[in-house]
Amino acid sequence: QVLLVESGGGLVQSGDSLRLSCTASGRTFTDYTMGWFRQATGKEREFVAGISHLSAVTEYADSVKSRFAISRDNRKNTVYLQMDSLRPEDTAVYFCAADSMTARVSRLRREYDYWGQGTQVTVSS
Repeated sequence: QVLLVESGGGLVQSGDSLRLSCTASGRTFTDYTMGWFRQATGKEREFVAGISHLSAVTEYADSVKSRFAISRDNRKNTVYLQMDSLRPEDTAVYFCAADSMTARVSRLRREYDYWGQGTQVTVSS
């Protein structure tokens, strides 16, 4: 069992930055690829970014590429999502997730085994 706890969400203005954190406990952190997903009101949960267990591979949704950066600190069991140039359309609940298949970064929700409770990001125009 892996427990994931997100933090760092909040209310910001368009163009601002936020950094989300997700801290894991319960299992060896490097056993997992980590991903960030988001879900806006009335929409499906969508992939945002992912990072393999030793940070060799990263993937981004086209909508956030060049604005968001995912990273992880395996000593701290934490994955980060640096979000710059935020837009109102980035408003959503952001979830981190863990995938036990470390050799890939999947964009599919069904591939992730554990999920955090989410943190709200609201971007005003």
